[in-house]
Amino acid sequence: MDQDFGPTEQFLLPLSVVSGILMSKANFLKFLFHITSKVSSQLYKGYDGLRNNDRVEWNNRSFSTFHSLMVTVVSFHLVFLSDIFKEDPHNPIILLERKSQLSVSLQGVSLGYFITDFAMIIWFFPSLGGMEYVLHHLLAIFSISLTLTSGKGHVYVHTLLLTEATTPFVNLRWYLVLTGKKSSTLYLYNGLAMFSVWLVRDR
Repeated sequence: MDQDFGPTEQFLLPLSVVSGILMSKANFLKFLFHITSKVSSQLYKGYDGLRNNDRVEWNNRSFSTFHSLMVTVVSFHLVFLSDIFKEDPHNPIILLERKSQLSVSLQGVSLGYFITDFAMIIWFFPSLGGMEYVLHHLLAIFSISLTLTSGKGHVYVHTLLLTEATTPFVNLRWYLVLTGKKSSTLYLYNGLAMFSVWLVRDR
């Protein structure tokens, strides 16, 4: 655990936030609208016939899925596998104040993602989500910003970021409904998987 990394953190924090913004922006403009469109056209023949708003949301959900998978894997590692947040009576640093370069970096990238996605939600409002999405993103931006500026509560933010584990299933459900596959076996299995992840997550 690299608790006090001083000047490195002053450089790492802004760099990770800017990276999250640039990654989101570059991916949204280049990856999501170009590559995702091409892949989607191959996987789903009706993609080109979708309304423009549906194509925008389709592409937005692709990057949302990428972000959720990334933060789920890294947060799971930090909370359950690494020694950063493990109970240790010999560790002089209380749990609330523990952090690492990886935890700061991931939260910075997530903050950049949420800022960019929030801007997209406002720009296309209400196509990409209503007020519940606005509230969700504002709360995420506030909590991550508070943790990064105070240096405290990293374990709690990473525990909350684990809730992103359900996002790929929520997005897949949206894709299946849009493509008329609501009565498919995949839709049923996806719902069961989503419910299972919610149960495990809330334990």
